[in-house]
Amino acid sequence: MTTRAGRPRRRNQVLSREQIIDTAVAMLDAGGESALTIRALTERLSTGSGAIYYHVGTRDELLDTATETVIGAALTTRPAGSAAAPAGEIRVVALALFDAIAAHPWLATRLTLQIVRNPVGPVTVGIFERIGGQMDALGVPRASWFDAASTLVHYILGAVSQNARIEGDTSGIDPAGDRDAFVDEASAAWQGLDPEAYPFMHAVVGQLREHDDREQFLTGIAVILDGLARLR
Repeated sequence: MTTRAGRPRRRNQVLSREQIIDTAVAMLDAGGESALTIRALTERLSTGSGAIYYHVGTRDELLDTATETVIGAALTTRPAGSAAAPAGEIRVVALALFDAIAAHPWLATRLTLQIVRNPVGPVTVGIFERIGGQMDALGVPRASWFDAASTLVHYILGAVSQNARIEGDTSGIDPAGDRDAFVDEASAAWQGLDPEAYPFMHAVVGQLREHDDREQFLTGIAVILDGLARLR
């Protein structure tokens, strides 16, 4: 008797929730949200859709779980050595989130959705607790804790999203584009502007060519922290 062609070969070993999540993250990293479908996932894991739904629920629930898994790992990052000053703690978690989204570009969109849709979820609570937990030690007045922490969180999310994959209308954007080539092209365009009409753009064009994204990101954190110190 011949077997029917085209059907995925089922696994003999028991499929775990962790395997599903790890595979989903790998698929998201490779192709973004559009690459992750239940059908594609079942084919990759050689299983049926029932096993996926049993372990992780719907596709949207799986996306949320993948987000929680990656962000949860980033939030476990701690300063090396002895306990860091509060500003150091904030820089560590900010860079951990920056690096997580750089490694998983699909994450920026899902992270924003999590914070908006689920204010009591582990992602929202985890980020705000790590950042906001330093406000007292920074000397920020209690009445300003929420505003101060929110400013930092909003800056972090906005800044890291610039380096992430853009979901939705990407016309005119090459998702596999080279960063250095983009910076060179932008620098040349700025250099070509009328220097009398755009003196600032001409003044910083060299800095655009040479800037480091992570260092620029940390400069923004430092500016905000300096401002928070003035709230005392």
